[in-house]
Parts: sequence; C-alpha cells; structure tokens
Amino acid sequence: MDPCWIFNLADNMECFMILTPSQQLAVAILALTLGTFTVLENLVVLCVILHSQTLRSRPSYHFIGSLAVADLIGSIIFVYSFLDFHVLHRKDSHNIFLFKLAGVIASFTASVGSLFLTAIDRYVSIHKPMAYKRIITKTKAVIAFSMMWTISIVISLLPLLGWNCKRLGTVCSDIFPLIDQKYLMFWIGMTSILLLFIIYAYMFILWKSHHHAVRMLSRTSQRMQTVRPDQARMDLRLAKTLVLILVALIICWGPLLAIMVYDLFGKVNDFIKTIFAFCSMLCLLNSTVNPVIYAMRSKDLRRAFLNICHMCRGATQTLDSSAESDWNIKSVRGTAGRAGTDGGNCLSD
Repeated sequence: MDPCWIFNLADNMECFMILTPSQQLAVAILALTLGTFTVLENLVVLCVILHSQTLRSRPSYHFIGSLAVADLIGSIIFVYSFLDFHVLHRKDSHNIFLFKLAGVIASFTASVGSLFLTAIDRYVSIHKPMAYKRIITKTKAVIAFSMMWTISIVISLLPLLGWNCKRLGTVCSDIFPLIDQKYLMFWIGMTSILLLFIIYAYMFILWKSHHHAVRMLSRTSQRMQTVRPDQARMDLRLAKTLVLILVALIICWGPLLAIMVYDLFGKVNDFIKTIFAFCSMLCLLNSTVNPVIYAMRSKDLRRAFLNICHMCRGATQTLDSSAESDWNIKSVRGTAGRAGTDGGNCLSD
C-alpha cells in the first residue's frame, strides 16, 4: 500500500518524486529538446508578426500571436519547473510551489484559450463570411485575448490564493501536490468545454469544405467540365490542415485529461504517476506543433519571413493587405455565396 494513501500525505512533495534515474534522464532529454524547439519556433512567429504591419492589422494574427506568447512562456516555465521538481527534486515551500504551478497553469490555459479564439475566428469566417469584417475587428480581437489572458491568470492563481487542499483541509489530488480535487474538476471541465468547441468548429469547417467540394464536382459534371487543379489542391490542403489540428488536439490533450479524470474517481499509484509525468510532455509537444500548424502553414507569414530574410537585398514579396481572417476559405465560401470577399491564406497553403 502506498504510504501517501495511508498517512494522507498528498501535500508531501516526496510522494510525487517517483521517477527512477533512467526515467529522469529520459524526461530531461525530452523536455530540453522539445522546449528548445518550442522557444525558437514561437520566437520566429512573434518576430515575423511584430515586424509585418500587414499581419499586425489582421485580427486572426492577434490570436496566433497570443498563442505564440502563451506557448513561449509556457514552455520556459514548464521545462524549468518540471525538471526542477522531477529531476533535481527541489522541495519548495507550498507558496513557492503553487506560484510556479500557477505559471504553468496560466500559460497552458492561455494556450487553449488562444486556440479557442482562433477557432471562433475561423468558424465565423466560414459560417458568416459576409459579416466577418463587422463581427471580427482588430479592437474586438484585442479585447478578446486580453480578457482571455486575464481569466487564465486569475484561474491559475486560485490555488495560491487559498483554493488548495492544505488550506481547506479537503481531498487532495494524487497527481498534483496541494491541488484540491474540486479545483482540478473545475479546470478539467473548463478546458474540456473549450477543446470540444474547438473540435466542433474545425469539424464544421471540414464538413463545409467537403460539402463544397461535392457541389463543385456535381456542377462540373453537369457542365462536362473538369475541376481546376488549383481548386482541388486548395481543398486537399485545407482538409489536411484541419485533420492535423484535430489529431494534434486529441493526441496532446486526450491522455492528460483522461488521467486527470481518473484521479478524481480512482486511486492513483506510482505507476500512473509515472505515466502522467511522461504524458505531461504532451502539453509541451502541443506547444511545439502549434506554430507549425497555425502559423508556419500560412503563405503570408512565410512571405513575411522571407521579406525579413531578404530585406537587405531589397527583394520583398507583397502580402495581401486584406484585414480579413487569414484563413484560406476561397474553396469553402462557394457554399455561402460568391459575393463575399475572399480571405487570406492562413492554413491551407
């Protein structure tokens, strides 16, 4: 029987330092490797967005920039805190530990929140293309991600401000030191709702794209014409990007949330704690793949990056100056009416 269960020592840090030396080496290599890539990728994304006036004028890139900031900060805090705890076995005071944990919670909550705002942006651009510019403005985008960051920070500070099992004398989590199970349930519920909406939004866009492709094939068959190659490639790229988004969300968050839910209803032993420690790397992996999926697949962002690289040569490429969502929905908007203004090229390139 685990002594942490017998003596109710869930606030004892040693009960959570369960990795063997070989496991510590493995997580250290994983964390440092993924962390390095994550920092470099998100720094590049932020530098390109900040340098390009055209990209800064687009609401969609405010959300992508917010995502890059969250992933950048989250990767740094997570790698430092994770290795400090599991590898170096630092035993901080309860307040210091909860402060470090708050940084991790705030960053990853803001990351999911930024994905949520990005999904809303793209859902509106598909569902109401004619009203997109009126609904999604630069000012509204700034207000939205400012509120999202404020909420994320407040939620992350709740355990430090008193909502913890040590202060309240309530049931503690078996996978997070000092964390009250009701707080964990609250965070799981909030994150799950956001992730479910993100999945729904992109499933809707995928369905809309498929529906439009079927209509295009039907019309061209009736007119005895062929589908344009560029149109077919556009639909294929959009579908690939949407599948990447959905797969990344499920792989990176599914196992973590499953173990957290199990913690609420069952007893967690050292083996499950070890699995959870390794699964925590999936949060870092999500921050690593986000720039690839959401930013680097954007044609305009790649052009802006090349403009920076070739600025000294005076060879620059023109970006689409449209302030509309950077989401290539030319292949989808046919279902909503061709009178709408075409969007940018965010993910399907």
